[in-house]
Amino acid sequence: MINAPLANRPLEDFVGRHERLFVLTGAGCSTNSGIPDYRDSHGNWKRTQPVNFQAFMSDEHTRRRYWARSLIGWRRFGQARPNDAHHALARLEASGRCEMLLTQNVDRLHQSAGHRQVIDLHGRLDLVRCMGCGQKMPRNEFQDALGRANADWLTLDAADAPDGDADLEHADFSSFNVPACDSCGGILKPDVVFFGENVPRDIVATAQDHLEQADAMLVVGSSLMVYSGFRFVQTAARRQIPIAAVNLGRTRADDLLALKVEERCEAALAFLL
Repeated sequence: MINAPLANRPLEDFVGRHERLFVLTGAGCSTNSGIPDYRDSHGNWKRTQPVNFQAFMSDEHTRRRYWARSLIGWRRFGQARPNDAHHALARLEASGRCEMLLTQNVDRLHQSAGHRQVIDLHGRLDLVRCMGCGQKMPRNEFQDALGRANADWLTLDAADAPDGDADLEHADFSSFNVPACDSCGGILKPDVVFFGENVPRDIVATAQDHLEQADAMLVVGSSLMVYSGFRFVQTAARRQIPIAAVNLGRTRADDLLALKVEERCEAALAFLL
């Protein structure tokens, strides 16, 4: 494995040698847009793990806690804008060298940067879905409903946490009111894949189909500690196509990489701009 911590040239050569790159992105791609990531350079959690799907669905207090923190966190998350890493990858697609971009992020910043062929592996945070009838609504619309139902919480502020969360410590969530679905009274949940929840099979199958057409794989800003993303690297390794990664610190796939660049995503990809 070649390690290129300071120079972009090996990565530029890697990209230049391949015409159908399958790109997988993670949280490190969006940190320069003001969205915190989950893990440190060793791949360990920086804070407590995100909410679990089973807990969210079965426990009203968990849902109140989640939505109270989200009410505060969404105000900045919803205003996030693409950074140079997103724009660089959009340029890569525009040059005709990107077979598909698969993102573990739920922020839709690749699309905002103009990237067209994107698979949102873990869903999208700008939508809310009813777990009863399946109806969806824009997150901004639900933000307004949350605010109307909890006006006294709108004066609070807290540090940003990953994916629109906020670090509200020692708050009493028992009085927080979470609106139900207007159509069926069902539980409303962000249209994202929580921990403990499966990625839809059709999403996985579509991504695997595109990976089969690729001649190389590029990982950008992911430690690959979550299996839902790591399995695509395993597939690429079985196909014996070369894999490069841009990530600050350890990844789960270090022993499978042909090239690793330990640099911030926007700096490593600057040659594409």
